[in-house]
Amino acid sequence: MKINFNHFVLTIIIVAGFSGNLFAQHEHTNDVKSQYSGQQDREIASLSETEIEGLKSGAGTPFNGMAKPAELNGYPGPRHVLDAYEAGSFDLNKDQIVQIRQLFKNMQEKAIPLGEQIIAIEKKMDNAFKIKDISSGMLREMISKSTDLYAELRFVHLNTHLQMVDILTQQQVQAYNRMRGYTSEDPCENIPAGHDPEMWKRHNGCD
Repeated sequence: MKINFNHFVLTIIIVAGFSGNLFAQHEHTNDVKSQYSGQQDREIASLSETEIEGLKSGAGTPFNGMAKPAELNGYPGPRHVLDAYEAGSFDLNKDQIVQIRQLFKNMQEKAIPLGEQIIAIEKKMDNAFKIKDISSGMLREMISKSTDLYAELRFVHLNTHLQMVDILTQQQVQAYNRMRGYTSEDPCENIPAGHDPEMWKRHNGCD
């Protein structure tokens, strides 16, 4: 039987194209699996356990860092400074210790209630979606409250960092940034004026 070459080539192209589409569809199917898969089993769908813990304790860790603009631009956080001091890695005088501890306490007293309110609203919203009992009006009201609380909580954290620079010296702020890894300067090779070289090297883990 004589085979028409053009028809044969066309058939091959069609089959190849159909197979390619099937492969592409298979690939696409794999790609559509949600990155949120598994999170539907959370206590609150919108919040991880770590975020809930942070909101309850007044920490600045929820929502990818409440005070990053301050922390990463030279405005130290009180908890990190106190932790470093208690570990023997950061120098503070007595007045600074009292001021920073009080500042941190004030921050927690404001942040914890705000965090708990955010958790309550997010839980209420999550439950409303779960039981399919939610309207646009309810949704707008809950989002508005949650947004206002988030804004206030973020202000509390950022403003606390802002106040830290009134307590620390510029040299201490620079030392903090080096300690936290926010500068490329080698603290072992760049000892600030007025610091005892041996003490400085010990605090910064130099050999």
